[in-house]
Amino acid sequence: MRLLENEHRYLTYLAEEWHPIALRLEEERDLHTARVLLGTLREKLERFREPLKRHTDKEEEHFFPVLGGYIGFEQGPLVGIQEEHREIEAYLEHFLHRTQEDPETLNAEQIAAAARDACEAFEALTVNRVKEESVLFPMAEARILPKQMLKLYERMNTMIV
Repeated sequence: MRLLENEHRYLTYLAEEWHPIALRLEEERDLHTARVLLGTLREKLERFREPLKRHTDKEEEHFFPVLGGYIGFEQGPLVGIQEEHREIEAYLEHFLHRTQEDPETLNAEQIAAAARDACEAFEALTVNRVKEESVLFPMAEARILPKQMLKLYERMNTMIV
């Protein structure tokens, strides 16, 4: 579980680079400044998506199936966590869709709306991390046998960057 927690720390570090920009864009009224910041935010979110995807894929392909063997897949925390993964991705996709045009063509309202998508992604990411670390990881440590945990670690010990 420490491996996944370390990945959470790294993703949090990256998210804390772009989240203040998104917050500022929700309120920024100077259009030139907003457009420049939007370009920066878009670059950071594009770079953020790949390690996030690698991390969530790792959880869904390796960790969740093992834990699900103990707690089930049909309902409960695994279902909610996977829905949160889709929600985070949807907010990021929506932001990127809204901002695919040249920033010079976007008005302040459009920029603020896109920034809200980024802020929603950050909020969903934060809730997801807390749930995983406070609910799923303790469940896994209490239920998954040490030998199985070692095999899981060996499969998940890959880089997300």
